[in-house]
Amino acid sequence: MDTVGDALIRIKNGYSVGKVSVVLKFSKLVLNLVKLLQKEGYLAEVKQDKREIIVTLKYNSRIPSVTDVKRVSRPSLRVYKGVKELPRVLNGLGIAVISTPKGLMTDKEARKLKAGGEVLALVW
Repeated sequence: MDTVGDALIRIKNGYSVGKVSVVLKFSKLVLNLVKLLQKEGYLAEVKQDKREIIVTLKYNSRIPSVTDVKRVSRPSLRVYKGVKELPRVLNGLGIAVISTPKGLMTDKEARKLKAGGEVLALVW
């Protein structure tokens, strides 16, 4: 079961039907991912219950903050990139979520810290 892919698709589908909040299954990786998306301004609020994460979606005058999400690295095919090969999403308008040895971060932060890693998803 791909928990990261499931979480990203639930968020994307929640935005497409205009929901206020979405419930995700709990895992530390998913929690760090949604906190990163909240820090970058794609989500309004993240709450953690016992075994689930409640994410409040963010809209700008009824327009969703997230246009699309693309899962890059899957359990069946992992995608690792070095610092020089990290993807740029829409010339810097979107973010690439990278799992590095220093933790989960965006492609911009990974370039600053000179850390490559697994490219989890592209968000714009």
